[in-house]
Amino acid sequence: MNYVSEYLAHKQAVAFKQQERQDRIDRLPSHYHTAVTSSELSILNQSIANTVRQVHSGTLDPSDVLLAYSKKALKAHAATNCLTEVMIDTATKSWVKESNSQGPLAGIPVSLKDQTTVEGYDACIGYSAWTNKPMPEDGPLVRMLKDAGAVPYVKTNVPITLLSFESYNDVFGRTLNPHNKDYSPGGSSGGEGALLAYGGSRFGMGTDVGGSLRCPAHYCGVYTIKSSMGRMVRTGAVTSVPGLIGVPAVYSPMTRTLDDLETVWRGLMSMKPWEYDYSCIPLPWREVDLSDKKLKFGVIWDDGVAKPSPACRRALEIVVNTLKADGHTVVDINPPSPYEGFKIGLQLLLADACKILSKPMRPGESNDASLTIVSRILNMSWLTRRLYVWYLRYLLRDEHEAGLIESLHAKTIEQFYAQIVNRETYRFKWFQFWKEQELDFVLCVPNALPAVPHGGPRTGWKTTLGTMIYNVLDYTAGVMPITKVDRTLDTVPKPTPRNTIEREAYAMYDADSMHGLPVGVQLVGQKLEEEKVLEGMKLIARLLRKSGLGYEVLETKD
Repeated sequence: MNYVSEYLAHKQAVAFKQQERQDRIDRLPSHYHTAVTSSELSILNQSIANTVRQVHSGTLDPSDVLLAYSKKALKAHAATNCLTEVMIDTATKSWVKESNSQGPLAGIPVSLKDQTTVEGYDACIGYSAWTNKPMPEDGPLVRMLKDAGAVPYVKTNVPITLLSFESYNDVFGRTLNPHNKDYSPGGSSGGEGALLAYGGSRFGMGTDVGGSLRCPAHYCGVYTIKSSMGRMVRTGAVTSVPGLIGVPAVYSPMTRTLDDLETVWRGLMSMKPWEYDYSCIPLPWREVDLSDKKLKFGVIWDDGVAKPSPACRRALEIVVNTLKADGHTVVDINPPSPYEGFKIGLQLLLADACKILSKPMRPGESNDASLTIVSRILNMSWLTRRLYVWYLRYLLRDEHEAGLIESLHAKTIEQFYAQIVNRETYRFKWFQFWKEQELDFVLCVPNALPAVPHGGPRTGWKTTLGTMIYNVLDYTAGVMPITKVDRTLDTVPKPTPRNTIEREAYAMYDADSMHGLPVGVQLVGQKLEEEKVLEGMKLIARLLRKSGLGYEVLETKD
């Protein structure tokens, strides 16, 4: 009987939240549902810095800015199903009028990943059991954003549990990639990626524990820099695994353009995040000038598990060739095993075999496809696991898949501590490697594939090592779009898969179907090098524009 009642409660909560979202949209005044005007389009198309200057001078009313972005956000939602909490009514009646018109982000609408705590609104992250539980107060991040003059107006979709490169849950449904609706916008900040790419926001806040900012940036063609832990406010966010610290999750901004990313980072740092969150390091923004320097970039062409697809390799080649042409030193590197770092990260993330993140789920509630598979692996019996690993290792000769399956099981406290030791040993190896190589940056692909088809993370989760290892290392890592999949340039013979992980990844790659999807590269700096990574991204962008290879963001017609 309890099963039935819980199942019915789940269905009722889903229906209520979807109706609530639609009602909040429908109740907005009629002008929110009209076409974007030419004056609103000019607001949407100008940089955040220009908008802030005009708000400061009084030549632009923040209410007009909010209206323009709200209209575009509603159109983005209609096209991609990217929104969760629609806060436009409250933002219009209250927040925009109370906003700091002289703040560093004055009048700028900010979209927020669903887990962000905003007074009066849910932060259910896709769990139906957590719906209809509005937050009693703003979290530290939202307080800082409001003090900076920014105006929250929408929250965006995520995968249930926050641990997937897809953005689907029963409560809010599936978010689509605005470049191609048959493909994922990424996750877990996938709603942010879709909204930004569509043009319904220029600035959003997301989180990253294994690539949750960088994957959507790569899939959707937008910009982000994942900070190191302690650089940005993080306290108070709702999460599926409270207390997770083995792999640090961080808040960081995502933006539509690189210029906007710099404006936002500078603006947020000027607010002294450490005065809002005890966990933040009191580290002001530091000026870094790389304009007259010749730098050394280490390139990871192959992580040893899944070679980049032709489109992703081509994006990396474009950047490498452009840097070499400008006189920078670019060398191939073979760093401490990304595969080993990936295994350490997964074991720390999933040490309890998904027990905590599964607790809020009700009977009949859909779990993410990748987490369903991972949970089965984690909860195999000892004998089943041993037999399966033996089969993979000795019959299929697949050490990568065997090692992954062998490592994924519930950890005792002693085993968890051992993984912390492994993490620290791994970090020290990278520390030594970086010094020996005298690198300024590491360049690599964010993932072996561009955006994957819906459902792709079911097997594609195994290729996330390209982002996760930098969470394990707590390095700063940025992703920027470089090019788009080309059905002519990127249709080449696929290499013979070396292992199950690579075979499953290549099975999803189709340059013809993926034509037009964005492809990014990842630029990695060391711990707390957010300023330097930003300057490195600016250097790459400047050289690409000079060569006629600058990336053009998606322009939607409505």
